[in-house]
Formats: sequence, structure tokens, C-alpha cells
Amino acid sequence: MLRVAVNARPGCPRSAAALGPATSLDELARYGGGPGAMRRAQAATFWWPLVLLSGLRATEQGAFEEASFYYGTFPPGFSWGVGSSAFQTEGAWDEDGKGPSIWDDFTHSGKGHVLRGETADSACDGYYKAQEDILLLRELHVCHYRFSLSWPRLLPTGVRAEQVNEKGIKFYSDFIDALLRSNVTPIVTLHHWDLPQLLQDRFGGWQNASMASFFRDYADLCFEVFGDRVKHWITFSDPRAMVEKGYETGEHAPGLRLHGTGLYQAAHHILQAHAQAWHLYDSRWRSRQQGLVGISLNCDWGEPVDVSNPRDVEAAERYLQFSLGWFANPIYAGDYPHVMKERIGTKSREQGLDLSRLPAFSRQEKSYIRGTSDFLGLGHFTTRYITERKFPSRQGPSYQNDQDLVEFVDPDWPDPGSPGLCSVPWGFRRLLHFAQTQYGNPPIYVTENGAVQRLYCTHLCDEWRIHYLKGYINEMLKALKDGVDVRGYTCWSLLDQFEWDKGYTHRYGLYHVAFAIRSKPRYPKASARFYKKIIAANGFPGRRQVRSWHQEALETCFVNDQMHATEPLLGHMRLASEIAVPTVCAACVLITALLLTLLLRHPR
Repeated sequence: MLRVAVNARPGCPRSAAALGPATSLDELARYGGGPGAMRRAQAATFWWPLVLLSGLRATEQGAFEEASFYYGTFPPGFSWGVGSSAFQTEGAWDEDGKGPSIWDDFTHSGKGHVLRGETADSACDGYYKAQEDILLLRELHVCHYRFSLSWPRLLPTGVRAEQVNEKGIKFYSDFIDALLRSNVTPIVTLHHWDLPQLLQDRFGGWQNASMASFFRDYADLCFEVFGDRVKHWITFSDPRAMVEKGYETGEHAPGLRLHGTGLYQAAHHILQAHAQAWHLYDSRWRSRQQGLVGISLNCDWGEPVDVSNPRDVEAAERYLQFSLGWFANPIYAGDYPHVMKERIGTKSREQGLDLSRLPAFSRQEKSYIRGTSDFLGLGHFTTRYITERKFPSRQGPSYQNDQDLVEFVDPDWPDPGSPGLCSVPWGFRRLLHFAQTQYGNPPIYVTENGAVQRLYCTHLCDEWRIHYLKGYINEMLKALKDGVDVRGYTCWSLLDQFEWDKGYTHRYGLYHVAFAIRSKPRYPKASARFYKKIIAANGFPGRRQVRSWHQEALETCFVNDQMHATEPLLGHMRLASEIAVPTVCAACVLITALLLTLLLRHPR
């Protein structure tokens, strides 16, 4: 039986409505359909679709994926990269003038918000190991590195007029210069969830409309001091997860549970802040700096449980609009998706409210927000099956209830390490086709894509991640050949890092970080070597080459695994030497002094 999916990362689907009923293998293959997409649930009862969907074996899936694999290369100039974020990697949480963020406060609260009570106080020590990490980028031969700036490191109170931290500016300026010297293009995110705590304390964070102007001032500073070298800007990273988990479920900072209201208000102000930053760049900086400004939206694909059932098809479309469309539609069309306005408005009235819980844009605001993106950043990790389920309004305000649907995953889908984050490559191609058709074929940068690894499995031979990257990148190549304007791909992430409420138990890195060792050494996983080969070949030139990459990556990782296994022993030896050598030296000095004293007292 299928299990209910865990929303480990926010999602966006492409419903079958946009593709039409998938009635043949050829049609499914054209849009990246996998074996699971070819099955139909015919029974009217709720459980029959779930039973029918669980019949396919993993071996059949593997055979289908190999048969449908496309060997070819990406166009010249395609940009390959890796990514990270400031809070997840930098550490140095209160050093060199940095102010506290909402995530510092959240993890320090002692309320069990993070697994095992872990914090990002030192994280990967990226603040002090920046040059070492640039060497890793050079080793991979990536074209770009996507990273974020820490708002409270640059503006400790969050307000530019109050204080600017020159040490923070110097750190990022030096880092950007080092990237460029290494021929790595910086793609810079302005805000990746770590809001200055003082803005939360004084104004209520993103619940307050004044946040848009504070963000505009912060963006203006970044454009001013870094824009001569940074030509790709991302305003917000995955804002849906930020507002859903921060203001609806309370799983993330600032930990508020304002069900069915807080997340819509926060999203409204984030969209206004994004638009203000884009217009600021367009009017003040673009002519001088010639850069681009976009937003990064994370999305899962949503596949109807029964593609012949109009209600499931509509539910999958609704899933899309409540996730990707929530932010993309105002930017590309000027307003929230109609289905969101209709559904939330109706449920609000049934709950006795005079106004919809979804804020409304004025005519001027719609015009101001429309068109505020030079490219679309898409993050994608997995796929969901979607079926309709009505939730009565009397259950109270809720983002999930507003959608009237349920999400599932197929137990036959490969699970690299975390329930709900299954490997379903064909969904990626469908998502890219949706973005192309829905938003007028915008330039797309894939800003996040990767596979998770659980803490209990820390060896470096991550063959499941190789399969994941191979499948997903190949589906992206197919979409590009179909005409989708994909300009670049960012593998998430460069390093194992602090994964929010999961702490260090979930690891996405191409490089393993030994967090238990003081120096936090980095070790390349097999997937790092495999991804490096893809970058060097600009795709998949042929079956024989790709198979040899796979084999070489695994052979190399066995050696690295042995080195990694001996590191704790070497660490203990280093620690012992740090203690023993000074002790022995001190003892020698004392013995020498004692012998001299005895010789002086008893001369011959």
C-alpha cells in the first residue's frame, strides 16, 4: 500500500491536464513518463488506486529507465554548478560583527526544534574555510557556484540606516573575488531564510508589510558593493517552504503556527519585497552592471493518481497552483492563481470571515509585480501522486485543507535515504515542460536538485546518488531537446551541511564533512567524481563512457572510504600527540634541571 508522503521539501506538479490524457507509451515517453505514470486506477473506491499503483517492481523500473535513456550533450555555454546557503555552511554565528538571525534564536531556544538539539553555530566552518571550499569547486570544474549572503552578517539589525558591518562586506567581497579568479561565476541569493532576529522582534518579520522596504534597502547595499562582479541575483530561495514551515506548521524559524493566515500574509509581503528589489535593480543598477535578477522556487511534480478521473486531474493542477503558481503567477501574470483565490475565498466565507484569508493585490500592485523576473529559478527533488479529498471548512483555516487533496508516494520508487524524497526522474521533465508552457518559455536555471543521505549511512560510495543525478540530469537534457530554455543546473549541495530542523542527520553533499572532527575535513564522494565527468563532457556522450565514469567513481571512492575510516584514529593520534608531546618536553626540561642541580651541588 502507498504511504502518505512527507512534505520534506515543498512541491509543484505538472498536472496531466496540461499534457492531455497519457494514453500511450510514446506520449508518456515524450513528456518523461515513467513506469508509474503508465498505470491507471480504475476503481471508484479510495483504496483501489493505491493497490493498483504498488504492483511494479523496481527491476522493471530500472529496465525502463535504461531503455529510455538519452545519450547526447548540452549546448555550448550550458552552466554547471553546485550550491549552498550561508546559514547552513558558514558557522561563525556571532563573530566579526554578525547579528543574530531567526534561525540562531530558533536553534538556541532549547525547545527541541532541531533533531538531537543541533545548531549551526559552527556548521561547516565555511566562514574560515572559504578558500579550501573554492579548491573543491576548482576540482569539480564547475561553471558557477550558487551561495547566499547572510543578511544579519551584513546588516546586524537588518536595517541599513542603523548599521553596516564592514567585516561582513569584506568577507563576501573577498570570496567573490576568489571565485572569479578561479573562473567560477557567482550566483548570489539575497535571502535564504536567515532573517535578522531584530526584524522579527521589532516588526514581526514577514507578517509586517514594512519588511519589503527593509529588504529593498538590503538589496540596494548588495547591488552597490557586489554588483560590479555579480551578474546573477536571486532574491528569495524557496519562499514557499519558508512561509509554510515558518508561519503555518512552526517546524522552521520563526516557529509560528498561524494556521491558514500567517503564511499567506508572509508570502504577500515577500512578493512585494521581490518586486521592489527587481525594480530597484532595473532602474538604478542594470544599465551600469548588466546583471539579471530572478527568484528560486522549489517544486515537486504532482501526478494524478488516476489520469482518467477529472477530479484527480484537477487536484493535481490545484496542487501545482498552490505551490509553484502561488509565487510564479503574480510574477509572470500579475495575480494569484484563480483557483487559489476561489478556493480560499469560499472557505473563508464558510468560516464566517468577511474577507478572504488570501490577501488581494491592488490594480497598481498587479502591474508593479508582473514581469519582475529576468529568469526563473527552479528547485526540484521528487514527485508526488495526487488525489482529491474534500476537507470541510468547519475544520478551520489550514493551508493543506484549502487545497482539498492528498499526496502519496509509490513504495516502488527508489528511496535514496529519506521517506518522501524518492527518485522519480520522469517527473522532472514534466515540471520543466509545465514551466515552459505556463510562463511563456522563460530562461530557466535549475537552482536545486539532489539526493539526501541519512546519517547512519556515511560511507563515500553513494551509488544511489549517482543513479539519481544520472536520471534527473538526463530528463533535463530531454526537456532541453524538446525546446525548454534551460540555461544551467545547480547540484544541491557542494557539502554536507546543516539541514534545518533535520540538523546534520540529512546530507545532500557531493563532499562528506566529518563534523565530529575539529577541523571538519571534506571528503569527495563517488557522486562528486561522477558529476565532474558529466561537467567535463557537457552531458552523456555515449553508453560506454557513462558506464566507465560510474565504475571509476566507485573504484576511487573505495580508496577515499579507507582514508575516511582511518581519520578518527588519526584524529585521536593527533590529539594524543598534542597532549603527550608538551608533557614529555616539560618532563625532559624538569629532569634536565634536576640533573644540573645535582651536578652543581656535588662537583668533583
